[in-house]
Amino acid sequence: MTPQPTAGPDATAGTVETVFRMEFPRVVAAVARIVRDVGIAEELAQDALVAALEQWPRDGVPGNPGAWLMTTARRRAVDLVRRRETYARKLAEIGRDADLVTAPPEPPAGPDDIDDDLLRLVFTACHPALSAEARTALTLRLLGGLTTAEIARALLVPEATAAQRIVRAKRTLARQDVAFEVPYGPDREARLASVLDVIYLIFNEGYAATAGDDWLRPALCEDALRLARVLSGLMPKEPEAHGLTALLEFQASRTAARTGPDGEPVLLKDQNRARWNRMLIARGVAALARADAAASGPPGPYALQAAIAACHAHAYRYEETDWPRIAALYGLLAARAPSPVVELNRAVAVSMAEGPEAALPLVDALTTEPALRDYHLLPSVRGDLLARLGRTEEAREEFARAAELAGNAREREMLRGRAAEPGG
Repeated sequence: MTPQPTAGPDATAGTVETVFRMEFPRVVAAVARIVRDVGIAEELAQDALVAALEQWPRDGVPGNPGAWLMTTARRRAVDLVRRRETYARKLAEIGRDADLVTAPPEPPAGPDDIDDDLLRLVFTACHPALSAEARTALTLRLLGGLTTAEIARALLVPEATAAQRIVRAKRTLARQDVAFEVPYGPDREARLASVLDVIYLIFNEGYAATAGDDWLRPALCEDALRLARVLSGLMPKEPEAHGLTALLEFQASRTAARTGPDGEPVLLKDQNRARWNRMLIARGVAALARADAAASGPPGPYALQAAIAACHAHAYRYEETDWPRIAALYGLLAARAPSPVVELNRAVAVSMAEGPEAALPLVDALTTEPALRDYHLLPSVRGDLLARLGRTEEAREEFARAAELAGNAREREMLRGRAAEPGG
C-alpha cells in the first residue's frame, strides 16, 4: 500500500504513538521469539518506534503502519542475531567457547503446540522464577503495553515499585535464560493460575482504564478475551480456564452500553441492556457450562465470578437482578479467594440485597485497609451508600475524594458530577 500523505509533525507523532501502542505487544512477542530475551525484544520494539518517529513525518505514514513496525523490529532482531553468530564464530576461531552461538528458534512442532506468539509471551512473563507481583507487572508491560505509571495504578503500588519489578523481572528472565515457549505437562499447569490472573488484569485495564482520557480500551479487552479463548481450548480439562473465559465473555458483552455518546462511563443500573451483546452472553453461558462440567470440586474464583456475571446477564432489567444470589456468590468468593476488592464488591451486593445500612459497616471496615488507601472505588461505593441513606453532605465529600483518586479522566469527571448533584 502507498504511504499516506503527511498531516503535520504533531498529527504524525500522534499516529505513531497510537499505532505503536496498539501493536506493541505483538511486536515484542514476535521479536522475543527471534532473540529469546523479552528485555531485548522490548528495546528493539522501542527502536522501531524511534525509526517511525524519524521517517513517517518525512516520508508519510505507511499504508499498513502496524506491519511497518513489525517488519522494522524483526529486521533489527535478525541483524542482532546475525551479529551474535558472527561474534561467536570469531570467538570459536580463536579457541574461545563457541557455546555463545545463538540461532533463531524453530517454531514448536508438538501436537498441541499453538502458533501464538502472544500466548508464548504470557507464559514466559509468568515463569515461576519471577514473583507473582513481578509476573503481573511484566505481563501488563509486555502484553498490555502499559506505561509504568499505568501499571502502578493498576496494581495499587507506587510507581517506583512497579518500575523495579519490571526491571528485575527482565533481568531474572535473561539471567536464567528462560525459554520463550508455552510449557508442557506439569509446568504448564503450574503456571496456569498466574497466566489467568494476568489475562484478567489486562482485560480489566481495557474494561476500565486506570489512566488516560478514554475509559475503555477495547483492543486490550479483545486481546485478553482472545488469549482466554485460546487458553481454554488448549487446556479443555481445566475448569478455571473456562471460568475466566466465561467471565470475560459476559463482561465483554456489556461493552457497547458502558459508555455514553461522548465516551462518558454509564453505570450498570443505567445501561441500555438492549445494547448488550447476546452472542457473547451465549458464549459465556457455554463456557461456564464447560467450567462446571470440568470441575471435580467446588467452583474456583473465576467460575464464581463468571456465575455472578451470569446473574447480571440474565436480568433484562436492572430491577430484575437476583441480588441475594449475587451476594451469596460473593460470600463464596470471599471464602475461596479473600481480598479487599472482593469484600468491597460483596458489600455492594449486600447493599442491593439487604439495603445500604447493612452494607455500610462492611465498607467502613475496609477504610483502614492499606491496599485500598488510594483506591478510588472505596470512597465511591461509600459515597453511594451514604447518598442512599440520605447523608448527602458526607456522600458529596466521598465522591469528591474518589474523584481526586481516580486516574482516568472520564471516571474523574463522572465522580465530580456526582459530588455536585443535589442528592450526592
